[in-house]
Amino acid sequence: MQKILVWDWPVRIGHWLMAVAFAVAWLTAESETFRLVHVFAGATVFAVAAFRLPWGFIGTRYARFAEFVRGPHAVKDYMNGLLKLDPAHHVGHNPAGGWAIVLLLGLGLLTSLAGWATYNELGGDLFEELHEGLATAMLIVVFVHLAGVVSGSFLHGENLVRAMLTGKKEGQPDAAISSARPLAAVVLLAWIVLAGWWMAS
Repeated sequence: MQKILVWDWPVRIGHWLMAVAFAVAWLTAESETFRLVHVFAGATVFAVAAFRLPWGFIGTRYARFAEFVRGPHAVKDYMNGLLKLDPAHHVGHNPAGGWAIVLLLGLGLLTSLAGWATYNELGGDLFEELHEGLATAMLIVVFVHLAGVVSGSFLHGENLVRAMLTGKKEGQPDAAISSARPLAAVVLLAWIVLAGWWMAS
């Protein structure tokens, strides 16, 4: 086992941009002064989630849904191992973490779209209440995800936060991805700017 490249640039950049954008959106939710900041933050969440969906099929190995979305038995086995303080090690996302990613992406899309509808005064109070409810659900999933990151880092003796910064985790050399896909990261950033301009206009 050695440090190998696991997370490509689009996954890493998307992860941190979505995390920061969601935090900013949550903190500015009730502010009229920072309304545009809230809108741009929500647009960033939308853009990252929307990019991540096709990237989950055409991206590098550990970015693909087929690599980390597992059935209920796999999730149950992993959680049982976690309760016994001996969870199985996964080079990419573990089965429980994989479903947290799916939930965050889905909630990110729905929350931001409901927010866009509210911003454009569509649907009256319906979309506003839906936006708030979805945002609260997303916050809960974020806290569960953070708890998983902390417990996983501790039990595996592996800093998962640093791994999402460097792109490297413990694994066999032949399990590494061959490229961090920097060009795709440029496309992601351009798409975020475009989505922000469109949703705020």
